[in-house]
Amino acid sequence: MIENLDWRVIIFGAFCLFALIQIIYYLYFFRRVAFYNLGPEGLYHQQPVSVIICARDEAANLAKNLPGVLVQEYSDKQELVLVNDNSVDETKYLVEALQKDFPQLTTLELKQEAKFITGKKFPLSMGIKSAKYDTVLLTDADCIPVSEFWMQKMMSRFQHGAEIVLGYGAYHKRKGLLNKIIRFETFHSGLQYFSYALAGIPYMGTGRNLAYKKAVFLRNKGFSAHNHLPGGDDDLFINAAATATNTEVVIDKDAFTLSEPKTTWSEWMKQKKRHFTTSKYYKGKHKFLLGLYAFSHFMFYPLCIAAAIFYSWPLALGVFALRLIVQGIILYKAMEKLNEADLWKWFWAFDILMFVYYFIFTPALWKKPQANWK
Repeated sequence: MIENLDWRVIIFGAFCLFALIQIIYYLYFFRRVAFYNLGPEGLYHQQPVSVIICARDEAANLAKNLPGVLVQEYSDKQELVLVNDNSVDETKYLVEALQKDFPQLTTLELKQEAKFITGKKFPLSMGIKSAKYDTVLLTDADCIPVSEFWMQKMMSRFQHGAEIVLGYGAYHKRKGLLNKIIRFETFHSGLQYFSYALAGIPYMGTGRNLAYKKAVFLRNKGFSAHNHLPGGDDDLFINAAATATNTEVVIDKDAFTLSEPKTTWSEWMKQKKRHFTTSKYYKGKHKFLLGLYAFSHFMFYPLCIAAAIFYSWPLALGVFALRLIVQGIILYKAMEKLNEADLWKWFWAFDILMFVYYFIFTPALWKKPQANWK
């Protein structure tokens, strides 16, 4: 029976199948961000917190961004631990100057490289272990909180057994196509990890805006499971430690951080390829869900064109339009939530570009990661 099927029907059927998979992802997962509502019970919970920032030769970024972390409106105890990882620039003197006005700023000076531990993991581990308080809030030297309520909003979700809180690390809005692509890709990543967490399947977070209990860090033996990799101090750790019951999200514009995006295509591509090298170490169920979504997305456009040419363009157009409508509604609401609404009018173009994105970056899954974290 199957062998008698017209190959054109098979093409159209495959196109409909992948379109359906895409629609299911949007309606089951991504709508959770689009229609997310932060309950009032999570707005005022505060507790002592240690902010950890690791820096290597980041004096310029620290001069620009540290004040934004130091002037947070927070009524409970706090400290900012800056881990100065073998810097040879003016970081030490900058911190000494800031400490005169901000006594909560402390430093941890690292004078030698860790053997057999690549990347950021050793300085971050040392910062977490030296923190005075039981909850740590992580960001990077090139990040600045969007508002003075960042710390307050990120800490607000540590209740009802939560041990991990995922935040959003956005990029500054600048002119040019590259900036828009970087921001859309960042939005798309945030849409996925927030949606999965809200569905009870947390799989990653970003070190630009992430908080967790020291207890969960120690219970999982820190980063020991992937110390041999330069990356993964955020996504691989969360992939191992996060569960449906211990993970919360903060989707609030006052709780975002902002970073300077890459300014050249080569720098951005190098950064993304480095990020891709860690995802192959995710848990099997996460790789399956992420892989199915990416594969259905990748196959959607070629099959759409083939179905329109060889089967029926009105039917192919109808299936395409159905997905586009569902996608457009959910992305509009989600982009509003993540403060990227200016990108919505181009979402269809970015969606097509994702085909090229998968084509370029998927081979990085099989490449050996570089040994540096900067």
